[in-house]
Amino acid sequence: MDCLFCKMVNRDIEPDIVYEDDHVLAFNDINPQAPTHVLIIPKKHIATLNDIEEGDLALVGRLQHTAARLARDLDFAEDGYRVVMNCNDHGGQSVYHVHMHLMGGRRFTWPAG
Repeated sequence: MDCLFCKMVNRDIEPDIVYEDDHVLAFNDINPQAPTHVLIIPKKHIATLNDIEEGDLALVGRLQHTAARLARDLDFAEDGYRVVMNCNDHGGQSVYHVHMHLMGGRRFTWPAG
């Protein structure tokens, strides 16, 4: 498999890890859009949101729980933060492995770009 994030899970590429457990890996984004910009991925390869199956629901919930936990641990939960998941080309997905962007440390505006 030629998936960038799977290579990180397998440690063929070393990410700047922020958090890891048996099911989730979180690491700093190499192109941050905020003072804190962490990518949270399942260790299981799922290409897009469209590919999430019923058996993956707990795993996807774990991504969200990890985002909230990291926001608290990184001390911006109370000020607020943004969580984004992109899907396919028009949605802005560039790596086809489901991932969540956790961004904090600044005020965000709406609508997004």
